[in-house]
Amino acid sequence: MTDSSTTVRPDRRAELAAGLVRVQARIADACDAAGRDRANVTMIAVTKTYPAGDVLALAGLGVTDMGENRDQEAGEKAAAVAAAGATPRWHFIGRLQRNKARSVVRYADVVHSVDSVRLARALDTAASTRDSPLAALVQVSVDGDPARGGALPGSADPDVGLDAVAEALAAAPALRLAGLMAVAPLGWEPERAFARLAEVAAAFRAVHPGATELSAGMSGDLEIAIRYGATHVRVGSALLGMRPTLR
Repeated sequence: MTDSSTTVRPDRRAELAAGLVRVQARIADACDAAGRDRANVTMIAVTKTYPAGDVLALAGLGVTDMGENRDQEAGEKAAAVAAAGATPRWHFIGRLQRNKARSVVRYADVVHSVDSVRLARALDTAASTRDSPLAALVQVSVDGDPARGGALPGSADPDVGLDAVAEALAAAPALRLAGLMAVAPLGWEPERAFARLAEVAAAFRAVHPGATELSAGMSGDLEIAIRYGATHVRVGSALLGMRPTLR
């Protein structure tokens, strides 16, 4: 982790507060435009590379959900934040190797990036000592390119087919199948990507009606993701600023 300090300068706190006002206004406007209830969209503050102090400041401003994508950084940061008395809901949103499952389940409340049956089984084993099931989302490959990560819709592959991964999560006693996650592929317009994701999500919910969460959209495309049904948007730079400004 670049900076584990839990102290926050007053000017940094003000900067975060201003960013939060802007992002919350964008989400509210997007929900209004889509005819959706604002209460049904959760903002995840993506705090990767930012210090624990920023997490504490955001928590003090009412942000309840934080996202990280590197296990070592996330684990250290979650421990520092907990030691300072804050208990946000931690979302692991990066690609996850099976050998990191035992570490991630110690602090994560939700894992967004389950993209294989093997990973689902590793998480289930690792989460067996938890007091409550670990929420898990299947990461979907919108463009069908397995090299980019994500389970493959319509594929019969027993390890990375979307149906196979979902069934593995649904059957895992230490996990809870919560829904789907996706990132707009490089070279795709967000409109095309999230329209495709909405089609996949509709078919998925017909089979798994309790798995209603849809994690999609980031700083640059959250409005489009909300239009197509995102229940969770992952916001980094629009909220926290660009990393060089924090030097």
